[in-house]
Amino acid sequence: MAKKDTSPRWDRKMQQRLARGEAAALGELYDRFASLVHGLAHRVLGNEQAADRVTREVFAHVWQHPDAYDPKQGPLRSWVATLTHRLAVQRLRQTETAALAGTVEDTNSPAATGSPGSTDSTGSLEELERRVRRASVAARADYIVTSMPAPLRAALELAYFQRRDYRQTAVDLGVTEAEARRRLRLGLQLLSTAHDTGTPGGPPEYGGAV
Repeated sequence: MAKKDTSPRWDRKMQQRLARGEAAALGELYDRFASLVHGLAHRVLGNEQAADRVTREVFAHVWQHPDAYDPKQGPLRSWVATLTHRLAVQRLRQTETAALAGTVEDTNSPAATGSPGSTDSTGSLEELERRVRRASVAARADYIVTSMPAPLRAALELAYFQRRDYRQTAVDLGVTEAEARRRLRLGLQLLSTAHDTGTPGGPPEYGGAV
């Protein structure tokens, strides 16, 4: 049975309540998704205070722009996750770019080198994009794992976090070895989409999120 916070009916009602300006609806939404939002933001940013700020920004955006969510395009959970992902990556890029600008300025000062450091600057920008990319992929992977069906998630956790092979996984889960292999295969297929920007793996690209 689907959870209440992922049912299309709940999503539609929540969107309607938010559009009417019901403060209680925002509180209910926060209770449902705050841990998801904060977890994704922290995975990208690696900083508790920065994740707190993004969490506030996400729910402020939802409160101010409830019509940006269209229930026909997907679950409310996915929309909120996409919004979180985008805002967190945006903040990470801004923070890292500001830090990089200060580093490049110091490096290019006459006292430091006596000459422009365009090569160092280009390399630093490339490293910045690699860091942003790694954080983005890690956040999507986390979202995929927490969103996939419980049987697949349980198989992956046993195999990769507890180092169980598929035979041991089958015993622990009380399923056949063939079923254990099937769950692991499907789980890995879902997890592989974390590297694909814009795929439905997670968080999926969702029109109008920002």
